[in-house]
Amino acid sequence: MARPFRLALASLAVVLPLALAACNEPSTEETIKRSENVSTKAELEKALGRPTEIQKLGPIEQWTYKTSDGSVTFVLAGETVTLASGGTTKK
Repeated sequence: MARPFRLALASLAVVLPLALAACNEPSTEETIKRSENVSTKAELEKALGRPTEIQKLGPIEQWTYKTSDGSVTFVLAGETVTLASGGTTKK
């Protein structure tokens, strides 16, 4: 009986932090505010962490961050952040 209990406890230890992290996603407004003064890829990653999704086309990258009410997308040319856009989902 002890082995299934340990397995369940180990599973909970892995799943619970992931579930809590998803609940704590910042809003679109908060994400844009935290990224206001960034101009490089390194600064953006430092301000917001790794994006939810990265799409690449040559030297152009599109970084998308999922937010609690939508998403924010940044367009990077090489190491430079060139454009940001955010959208919310109506509830």
